[in-house]
Amino acid sequence: MRSRSPSYDKFPFVSVPGGAGKATTGWDSITDRLARTCHVLTVECYPGVDTVGVCRELADRLDPVLVIETRDLLLCECAINRLVEPFLGGDDPVFGFLSGLTLPQFFDPERVAAARADVEACTGQVMIVGVGASHIHPGDVLVYADLARWEAQLRFRRSESGNLGADNHKCAWSQQYKRAFFVDWRVADRWKRPLISRWDFVLDTHEASRPKLVEGGAVRDGLKECLTRPFRVVPFFDPAPWGGQWMREHCGLDPAPPNFGWCFDCVPEENSLYLGFGDVRIELPSVDLLYYRPRSLLGDRVYARFGDEFPIRFDFLDTIGGGNLSFQVHPTTEYIQGAFGMHYTQDESYYMLDAGPSASVYLGTKEGIDPEEMIRALEAAQTGSEPFDADRFVNRWPAQKHDHFLIPAGTVHCSGAEAMVLEISATPYIFTFKLWDWGRLGLDGKPRPIYLEHGKRVIDWNRGTQWTRANLVNRFETIAEGKGWHEERTGLHEMEFIETRRHWFTDTVAHDTHGGVNVLNLVEGEAAFVESPTGAFEPFEVHYAETFIVPASVGSYTIRPRQSSPAKPMGTMKAFVRT
Repeated sequence: MRSRSPSYDKFPFVSVPGGAGKATTGWDSITDRLARTCHVLTVECYPGVDTVGVCRELADRLDPVLVIETRDLLLCECAINRLVEPFLGGDDPVFGFLSGLTLPQFFDPERVAAARADVEACTGQVMIVGVGASHIHPGDVLVYADLARWEAQLRFRRSESGNLGADNHKCAWSQQYKRAFFVDWRVADRWKRPLISRWDFVLDTHEASRPKLVEGGAVRDGLKECLTRPFRVVPFFDPAPWGGQWMREHCGLDPAPPNFGWCFDCVPEENSLYLGFGDVRIELPSVDLLYYRPRSLLGDRVYARFGDEFPIRFDFLDTIGGGNLSFQVHPTTEYIQGAFGMHYTQDESYYMLDAGPSASVYLGTKEGIDPEEMIRALEAAQTGSEPFDADRFVNRWPAQKHDHFLIPAGTVHCSGAEAMVLEISATPYIFTFKLWDWGRLGLDGKPRPIYLEHGKRVIDWNRGTQWTRANLVNRFETIAEGKGWHEERTGLHEMEFIETRRHWFTDTVAHDTHGGVNVLNLVEGEAAFVESPTGAFEPFEVHYAETFIVPASVGSYTIRPRQSSPAKPMGTMKAFVRT
């Protein structure tokens, strides 16, 4: 593992031209901005926002005649639990079924009608606060209090927040996350999409002690600015039972946690986006950009296939100084659709950003094994009678820096220890069937869920040693070259919809989105500049291991080394959707 000074930017942001003065900080300044004369101030909130605190801070300063909190207008908790129960998978700790519910279904119609009548009858200022506030009244002024999913998860872990319509903040955070993933966030995002164009103000309460307010038009200008240039979302890091030490050193992370296993470096549905308005930075869910201008970000063909979902995911898995990932398999498209309501599956790949001398990847079954015998061995391992002998049944491939292992759904796999993986995959997040977890406990001291019953239904037993070697291991093919650069196709497998290209370069390389979103990572070299051949955007500097997005609307762009004559070739990995 080569030591580097941490140049990785953990807090990237997009500066909004002309944004100075459009944002303010602190409740006193916020209420000064909102104190304009209006009959109804509607403060719509995303689930997880502290609506009680927001209401208290605003009401104490604005002193409206009538205050309505939407939590008082919901169905009773028992009724809401009955409403969402079909989507929660019973006692399953991880999996449910994606909900098609809409936000008005959570409200008591009689209470809503009474609240609307109270608003119409009131002659003074009315303030409505909470999830679904605009369902009661659209507002003469509409404020949207947004929240990124990662912050919502942290609030679950701190027992600060419950699910929509449920007083369950003391429940296990994993249960809260499952309910949010399959129900709350689906419901809230359906409600949010059409509101973005109507926001008069956006309220950022990610930092409870430092709330910020920005004009809605300025936020939309900031989102439009993102579509004219490369940008990065805000990465987040998390420990894991198998976590390592590479990211701590190379990304300049907190020394206190025992390890860091995950980094979500480009998962827009989960990550935040920072917009800079002068000296004030506003934090938004980066998915807001996707919902606001999906065609410009994704391109027409990708949008036609996936709608306003971002289909490419880049994340890090660090096992250097740690242990093996769980032995696992991902569902086929048919299975994920029928069992969970997701319309595409998590095909993926492991790109070795770095590797220790003993690094390896488990991938594909060994030639000639008996599938029933392997399943029996996995079942026996779950009883604690004897560990699963992975090396008896599964290929273990030595792994070196810059190797690339392709993992179409249905292929058994896991990274071994001493590997720093850049995982390039489709984006269905949690749909991983763990088959064996090496007999260890999770960070909570409890066994991690094993999904052998699901897994054995989707394993492709035809992916033996020879097939895996021929189709999934280092499928490098040079397809273009020029002065100071060459381009390689590295995957993914023909059954997967993502194409990956690696460029080695010592000079400027020309790229083009060809009408589809590009996601890239600087996998070798200290720093490079992404530039517009026409000067359409300012040069964008990226550093080693940073992932960045180039919207489809950008078109042509170039990447050049920051150093005019680098000592060795630099490298980027680029992913895009095949068309």
